[in-house]
Amino acid sequence: MLIDRAEITLCGGHGGAGMPKKPKGADGGNGGNGGDVYLRGSSNLNLLNQFGPVDFFSAGNGAMGARNNKTGKGGDDIEILLPVGTSIIDRKTGELVFEINKIDDRFLICTGGRGGHGGITADKGLAGERKNLILSLRLIADFGLIGLPNAGKSSLLNEITNANVKVANYPFTTLEPNLGVYEGKCLADIPGLIEGASVGRGLGIEFLKHIEKVGVLLHCISSESEDVKKDYALVRHELSEFKPELSEKQEIIILTKTDLLEDKAVEMLTKTLKKVCKKVIPVSIHNHESLEQLKKVLRK
Repeated sequence: MLIDRAEITLCGGHGGAGMPKKPKGADGGNGGNGGDVYLRGSSNLNLLNQFGPVDFFSAGNGAMGARNNKTGKGGDDIEILLPVGTSIIDRKTGELVFEINKIDDRFLICTGGRGGHGGITADKGLAGERKNLILSLRLIADFGLIGLPNAGKSSLLNEITNANVKVANYPFTTLEPNLGVYEGKCLADIPGLIEGASVGRGLGIEFLKHIEKVGVLLHCISSESEDVKKDYALVRHELSEFKPELSEKQEIIILTKTDLLEDKAVEMLTKTLKKVCKKVIPVSIHNHESLEQLKKVLRK
């Protein structure tokens, strides 16, 4: 199961105490600085699954200073991997701290505490920075397959990218976004939207947020539909209700399951849909030529 939200607490390491100077001894050294905490981007979308309800991560503490003016060893840094597309939000203020948009994006999130001064006025080290964070994942993909439940999105993803997504002839077979790659371009299969998705009906909001960073929408409409224009309008309405800018994204309509109809019927449905979107591609996963036509468009 894809976890797309987590709450964690991070803390830089505590600085080590300074070594006091003895009356007749050598100067004591400073304490070592605490370790830092870094976040780094990864292609693994399941990395938020590693976090529990109240996870706490801390870098290493600095060591105490030593005699002869020797500084204590610094604490070890830690690095936490997060999926590309993760927003890091301050839990207290709700403000965005950082977004991970590329693999190997690296961000210093918590600095370690300074080590204490050694000598006659030796002092304790300082605590490291502490952050309470919300991690929110939104998929970053070149293309997003959207549409009503059972519109053939997962089957299409499997055929184009050799993904292995579960498919079945009933709604909501897909309960979480799935990804596939075709010639270096990422396709995301977004679970089926239903009327009221924009206000949370079904798992609507959980699904819709993953469309925000998708480049081009591949709007799948089944040729089995009783009213293709109505189906199209319903999904478009939910997009605009959730965030108006979603309805402004570049879009291609894919008329799916065309093998179930005669050619004339497919032509009529295609003409109908071209009244609402200029680019309409009739496709059947059982028709090699139609799949190649779609792949040609994706390559461009």
